[in-house]
Amino acid sequence: MNRLSEGYDILAEEYAARYFRELEHKPFDRQMLDRLRILAAPLGVICDLGCGPGQIARYLKDHGAEVIGVDLSPGMVALAGKLNPDISFACGNMLALDVPDEAWGGIAAFYSIIHVPPASILDAFCELRRVLKPGGLLLTAFHLGDDTMLVEELWGKQVSLEIFFYQRAEMEASMKKAGLEIVESLERDPYPDVEYQGRRAYILARRTPPRR
Repeated sequence: MNRLSEGYDILAEEYAARYFRELEHKPFDRQMLDRLRILAAPLGVICDLGCGPGQIARYLKDHGAEVIGVDLSPGMVALAGKLNPDISFACGNMLALDVPDEAWGGIAAFYSIIHVPPASILDAFCELRRVLKPGGLLLTAFHLGDDTMLVEELWGKQVSLEIFFYQRAEMEASMKKAGLEIVESLERDPYPDVEYQGRRAYILARRTPPRR
């Protein structure tokens, strides 16, 4: 994880310049975030997990949700705080969050799960379930496929970012095994000239309340 964190530290400023306003061009993403906000906000804080410069947290906050942001990269966390001084951001690892059980009403994990290798994906979902309140919602977005990509150069900077592509059914199965109920599972084609040109999936899942 150190190489991943260091890579995003290096890319932080350029990443923010390119993506901080990306949601203006992504109506489907806004629609999914609105759905998360409506369902999860009554339960408490929503975490933008793998927040980068905080564009997801910014959108949720501007639309009335109580939000925080967590990212592995100290550089991204520092930049997110500068860009969004009214939102709290902290460093954290989704495989071992320094958060009490049942702390959050919702989690938005947009393209952060792509850095978790297949051998650890179930552990990641178990950890996210742990920190969700009963009935809490997880919304995750990821690239579809079976490949692993190693990015060693981006925007003229030397980095080492490993990206894992997943099949939607594979992710749904891991979520269910972790104790999450699938609420909605959708795919879309990429927006031209806005983002990486690959098909992607969005899964909304709920931590089911304990049976009485």
